[in-house]
Amino acid sequence: MTPPTPAAVTFTDVPARLDALPWSRFHWLVVAALGVTWILDGLEVTMVGSLAGVLGDQRTLALTPEQIGWAGSIYLIGAVTGALFFGRLTDILGRKRLFTVTLAVYLLATLATGLSWNFASFVVFRALTGAGIGGEGAAMNSAIQELIPARHRGRVDLTINGSYWVGAALAAVGAIVLLNPRVLPVQLGWRFAFIGGAALALIVIYARRYLPESPRWLMTHGRIAEAERVVAQIEQAAGVAAPAGREPLAAIALKARVPTGLAQVARSLIVKYPTRTLLGVTLMATQAFCYNAIFFTYGLILTRFYAVPAQDEGWFLLPFAIGNFLGPLVLGPLFDSLGRKPMISSTYALAGVLLAATGWLFAHGALSAVELTAAWTVVFFFASAAASAAYLTVGESFPLETRAMVIGIFYAFGTAIGGIAGPALFGAQIATGSAANLLVGYLIGGALMILAACAELAFGVNAARRPLEEIAPPLSQADMP
Repeated sequence: MTPPTPAAVTFTDVPARLDALPWSRFHWLVVAALGVTWILDGLEVTMVGSLAGVLGDQRTLALTPEQIGWAGSIYLIGAVTGALFFGRLTDILGRKRLFTVTLAVYLLATLATGLSWNFASFVVFRALTGAGIGGEGAAMNSAIQELIPARHRGRVDLTINGSYWVGAALAAVGAIVLLNPRVLPVQLGWRFAFIGGAALALIVIYARRYLPESPRWLMTHGRIAEAERVVAQIEQAAGVAAPAGREPLAAIALKARVPTGLAQVARSLIVKYPTRTLLGVTLMATQAFCYNAIFFTYGLILTRFYAVPAQDEGWFLLPFAIGNFLGPLVLGPLFDSLGRKPMISSTYALAGVLLAATGWLFAHGALSAVELTAAWTVVFFFASAAASAAYLTVGESFPLETRAMVIGIFYAFGTAIGGIAGPALFGAQIATGSAANLLVGYLIGGALMILAACAELAFGVNAARRPLEEIAPPLSQADMP
């Protein structure tokens, strides 16, 4: 005799139906409309690196190298704050509402950055821009992982996170054009660079109108009928037969919804999944130090150590921006086929060894500006895949009800530990004019990446091609007898 089902329990096959979907125009829309977040982040971060020389010009803001380094760190402080604040709201109010609000915050703040009049106004607007991008990351990554079928989740997530470097490439090209005094006066070119980011965000806000709320979020907030309607609409557009005309899929049992508080988030992180928490912090912090330290200050290295004119820096940033995008794009499918643990550990380890070797060659004067750029292109081909996998790992390793908040927490901890100190540290080292001082930073970055590889080997989660609900059951999932 089958035990009776508790009255408060409902069943739904929404997750299984989402994972069974064939790739369709809907998924391309998700990739295009949400993936642009990292393009905007790459645009912002690389733009400041490309503009570093110009921002120090007396005809612009006359910033010192230390101030440019601090501007990078303050941008990240804003991103940390935005990730925590908007991440919490994303779990409470929904993915769709927040990925619209956060993009609007970014749009207004980056527009204001282009109108800055001194260092103080510049860093305030940079902090607000970072808050928008940090919140975007939590809302966008949650939605993408919940909408993309499990068999494609690794490669899609890596490619979207790697699209940061499409933004970096756009910034490099934009800097080449806008910093050319024959195109615009030096005091105006840098302003139009930021205003262009706001124009792109305006287009994206319009495109996102056509995206639905995440059905997984709806079902865990007691709106199962609405979730099933959304899935049915996606299935119909993809040419999938209605549920009544096909074999039944696995269903999960959900309890009556209880609001998820910070206590439940803390319990998931500290009590239920402590090793996943340690792994997530390690992966996020190490890649944040490596990336933010180098890319917020690379323009200064070109001008200070190689006398590269500020208007030509984009030519050096462009090739390894392309290499960074190709890393996740080329290696991404292997994260689904070979698995997370071997791919994450190997990409982190390779990036760490190559980073330290490149720093040593630079410190000993063995590399020209072109050779250094070529070396960074190789280093970050692997480092980009590793960094993208860090976001993938923290998103898919914890329960659905806490996903956006958890992404925000890991981003905040990782950035605070590894990212905020990096640009300020490297800016101060560059100001000394000593390549040997910079070598210390590069060796630290390489050692941290190798440490992260060891952490992945010890605590990595087998998540490839598995449903999110199997990797980490929702808090609202019922325990059936």
